[in-house]
Amino acid sequence: MCGIVGIYLKTKKYEKHLGKFLSGMLDGMATRGPDSAGFAIYTKENKNTFKYSICLDEIKENDFKKKISKFIKKIKLTSYADHVVLETNEKPSKILNLLKKEIPEVSLVGYGKSINIFKQTGNPKDVVKKFKLSSFSGTHGIGHTRMATESAITTQGSHPYSTSEDECLVHNGSLSNHNNVRRSLIKDGQNFNSENDTEVAAGYISNQISKGKDLEKTLKNSLKDLDGFYTFIAGTKDGFALLRDEIACKPAVVAETKDYVAVASEFQAMAHLPNVNSAKIFEPKPGVVYHW
Repeated sequence: MCGIVGIYLKTKKYEKHLGKFLSGMLDGMATRGPDSAGFAIYTKENKNTFKYSICLDEIKENDFKKKISKFIKKIKLTSYADHVVLETNEKPSKILNLLKKEIPEVSLVGYGKSINIFKQTGNPKDVVKKFKLSSFSGTHGIGHTRMATESAITTQGSHPYSTSEDECLVHNGSLSNHNNVRRSLIKDGQNFNSENDTEVAAGYISNQISKGKDLEKTLKNSLKDLDGFYTFIAGTKDGFALLRDEIACKPAVVAETKDYVAVASEFQAMAHLPNVNSAKIFEPKPGVVYHW
């Protein structure tokens, strides 16, 4: 049992409050996933700058800065607890290779021109406070609270999973064929950093999109290619999509107003949102992709 949440703002009215809204949603899902939590916040795209969300693990921020400055001169580092966001005009092909070969002490959590990702072990309420989520602004965001079943309680085992530029996934459920799918994707050039089944689903989505399929078509294909039970929220720079498998044993609720669309495993996670009592509230149908 895990908790997933997402909120997409239709207007600019609440952009400064996005982090506060998402923070309350994750707090509301703490009872569904006490082991770890994470979130992705999307902002307006900066066409000239890439952002790399990095967990420092065992290395100190100053040491990381010294190491990476040997290879890249123009950088901006912003600290968030044990994570940093590296901003540079250097493209992912260079940075990903650099981090892997020269600074393996750190973990890349996600990257892109819009996305910021943070995740850590511990009670979700503490994780939210640690990263000061309520202070973030943005256009949309998704989050996850985890009850570990498939793999160890680690930062790498936490959601969201990001396997390509400005993409991420949170998942409530379990995949039964993830080992076979992982092997197939590795042969096709996809890389993985954990044994978690959700990272396989994220890699599957990235792989399909890289071949020209849009997110909606990709998620429809997942119904036949990914075995198990799941509710997905998949994020991109443009918005997010929601899918429950055709058995639909994992819960989800949608609340939609003229200002936002919110998704959560349980309604209680959305009870604090503005005007939610007058929202259109519904349970998403099994096997149907909803995209905002």
